[in-house]
Amino acid sequence: MMKQKHPHITANDIHGAWAIMPTPATPDASSWRSKNTVDLDETARIVEELIQSGVDGIFTNGTFGECATLTWEEKKSYVATVVETARGRIPIFSGTTALHTREVIKQTKAIMALGADGTMLGVPMWCKMDVATAVQFYQDVADAVPEAAISIYANPEAFKFDFPRSFWAQVDKIPQVVSSKYLGIGMLDLDLNLTRNIRFLPHEDDYYAAAKIAPERMTGFWSSGAMCGPATPIHLRNCVNQAKRTGDWSAAKEVSDAMRAADATLFPLGNFSEFSKYNIGLEKERMNAAGWLKAGPPRPPYHIVPEPYLEGARQSGLAWMKLHQKHQNLIKDKS
Repeated sequence: MMKQKHPHITANDIHGAWAIMPTPATPDASSWRSKNTVDLDETARIVEELIQSGVDGIFTNGTFGECATLTWEEKKSYVATVVETARGRIPIFSGTTALHTREVIKQTKAIMALGADGTMLGVPMWCKMDVATAVQFYQDVADAVPEAAISIYANPEAFKFDFPRSFWAQVDKIPQVVSSKYLGIGMLDLDLNLTRNIRFLPHEDDYYAAAKIAPERMTGFWSSGAMCGPATPIHLRNCVNQAKRTGDWSAAKEVSDAMRAADATLFPLGNFSEFSKYNIGLEKERMNAAGWLKAGPPRPPYHIVPEPYLEGARQSGLAWMKLHQKHQNLIKDKS
């Protein structure tokens, strides 16, 4: 059963806490011999629990969503399960990043036919791109699938592209580009000045600071920590909304600081570049340790991760589990 799609999603429809999901894996998923490695029952459970918890949107098939290691048959069945479970209650953006434009367009048409609202889309990552090539890539996808809203997956480490100021100024003119999964806020002021039609969604750890910089423009964020239990990002969203009304940012800062502390051991040697080499395995280990969901093992070839790095991910997952329990109780008390 196909869900009812949200018509003509714009930047104004992008707000709040956007959870980014893994693709739950069967126990044998780390073997190259395995087929049909997606746990569809767990997929449906996660989507329903996220919606019941109050998240505002869902991203799927990013890096730890294993967009690069799923077969096309697995990806289709996974996306179909996500959108059928959501039933139009919140927007769903499913990643269609691939190695070339024609494959991206094929996948984007397919996920829209299944009922997704849009795509979370990075640039093809074989050759390092210049700005003109990257802009033309997004324009081609928008022209080919005009009904698909596009959230630009702006991860310089993953895509070998720096997403410079000139890029944002040009893609802002593409109507289908409505948001960006945005990493880091060091250049936020400049990027906001260059764009009027794109909703930048920073990582949850940066949302408090970003919202203080530009309260009217910074209305949402993406959360990987939600996969360790969604209460903490929901509480952050609520605290920031309250701070915007009252001018008192102390509660928002408190929860933001706690999230950053819980993330500290996730990054090996405190290094994002080192983390990026093992992103999938580390994130899934963190989720499995937190126990809110069953992410399962990583799919090959990204299933080999140094044990000391995995231990840091487990510590992060346990810290997030405690935060989830704490903030779940706070939310219940306020309701």
